[in-house]
Amino acid sequence: MLRQAILAASRNGTVKKVVAGAPLSRSVVKRFVAGESAEDAVRATRDLTSAGLTVSLDHLGEDTLDAGQADSTVKAYLLLLERLAAAGLTAGGRAEVSVKLTAVGQAIDERLALDNARRICEAARSASTTVTLDMEDHTTTDSTLSVLHELRQDFPDTGAVLQSYLRRTEADCRDLAYAGSRVRLCKGAYKEPESVAYQSDQDVDRSYVRCLKLLMSGDGYPMVASHDPRLVAIAGDLAKDRPAGTYEYQMLYGVRPAEQRRLAAAGETVRVYVPYGDEWYGYLMRRLAERPANVGFFLRALVSTS
Repeated sequence: MLRQAILAASRNGTVKKVVAGAPLSRSVVKRFVAGESAEDAVRATRDLTSAGLTVSLDHLGEDTLDAGQADSTVKAYLLLLERLAAAGLTAGGRAEVSVKLTAVGQAIDERLALDNARRICEAARSASTTVTLDMEDHTTTDSTLSVLHELRQDFPDTGAVLQSYLRRTEADCRDLAYAGSRVRLCKGAYKEPESVAYQSDQDVDRSYVRCLKLLMSGDGYPMVASHDPRLVAIAGDLAKDRPAGTYEYQMLYGVRPAEQRRLAAAGETVRVYVPYGDEWYGYLMRRLAERPANVGFFLRALVSTS
């Protein structure tokens, strides 16, 4: 129930205004967000790659209904990729970018989002790295996979994200488990109706394992996005028959950093999802929903700074 309440609050304008206007401790946001500028993102990337980790950077923003704002988001990614390449952080895909299509115009026009995503993919190629298309709520899934298909015609290394809480995802995993396909499998962090999504944690986890088996037995490149120790262990067992470098683990910035370092020290590829920018509210609320224990940390910070 707490998770559902947090997810509802993530898109509630009144709650957003209260939270964003509160004297929120910077330490709360900094736990999950690298900063607001490209320089902050580069700095965080340098720190993580120096520790043997790889990175996927997300310029925060979504649900854009203005073409000018979508263009601004694209330009922010182009600047980021330029700065990352200049800092020598993109070689070999050490740092890539993750893009939400709603942030680059998907809600306005799918063709606009495709064209904008193509601009980012071209810049990523010039920087010797890749792009992964984030997945959002279920109403955008078909459109996102359609854009992915178009992009992969020219940029075959474009990554996809699938969410195990959606009932359709096993079929999508079968479709995308082909050679050259990069697929990030996560649980999902949006409030979805029972008609399209599993509602219990147990059902979501069971779906995750079924989907992971499909990806690990396929010819693509599975990206295991989970902080759940049991699922991480299952992924390790399933990957035993795969050659090194044909899969990776992914975890969020600020979540289980010791586990990230442990896996990397054991020789695994671990990619940290690093968000940055000033549109942090929706992202932060979904992180709280994924792990409601974080709510206590959040509330204590509010009280201590009010």
